[in-house]
Amino acid sequence: MSDHDEARLIAAARAGDGGAFAELVARHQQALRGFLRRYVGHWGDADDLAQEAFVTAWARLDRFEGRSSFRTWACGIAYRIARAAKRSHERAQMRDAEWLDAQPNDDQAPLEDRIALAGAMKALPQDQRAALALCLGEGFSHAEAAEILRLPLGTVKSHVNRGRERLLNVLKVRDE
Repeated sequence: MSDHDEARLIAAARAGDGGAFAELVARHQQALRGFLRRYVGHWGDADDLAQEAFVTAWARLDRFEGRSSFRTWACGIAYRIARAAKRSHERAQMRDAEWLDAQPNDDQAPLEDRIALAGAMKALPQDQRAALALCLGEGFSHAEAAEILRLPLGTVKSHVNRGRERLLNVLKVRDE
């Protein structure tokens, strides 16, 4: 594409012509996606980041000064978005690892008990399972669970009690 053709498409896109911007995307998306696929290493993530880069380019087209080609400018946007996503992902992984390291492991139930519990939970009706997961699994109060599930407080209490009884029966555990 000649510099003149690109400048014409950019001017039309700035004036609100979505078709002109679509033409810019069509002409440059292969290069941008190829760069991101090599940089990110995962094609699906790269394609998502490319789409985000083009959306950002559309929103910021008024900031394009023409000191470089549109492709160069769009790849710069894509690089900054990908770099920010990578940093965010790394921070999330560090937080998850720190959280897992802080969890006590010595009082964890044996694997076969955890598998049996997971199977028993799957057998419960959806509302009972949700109420149990919130109240017994995550420590929410009945009132908090009622708010989360948008159910009456009495219904949540019933779900917890009935679900607990069913779990104890399925797991053949006596209630002490």
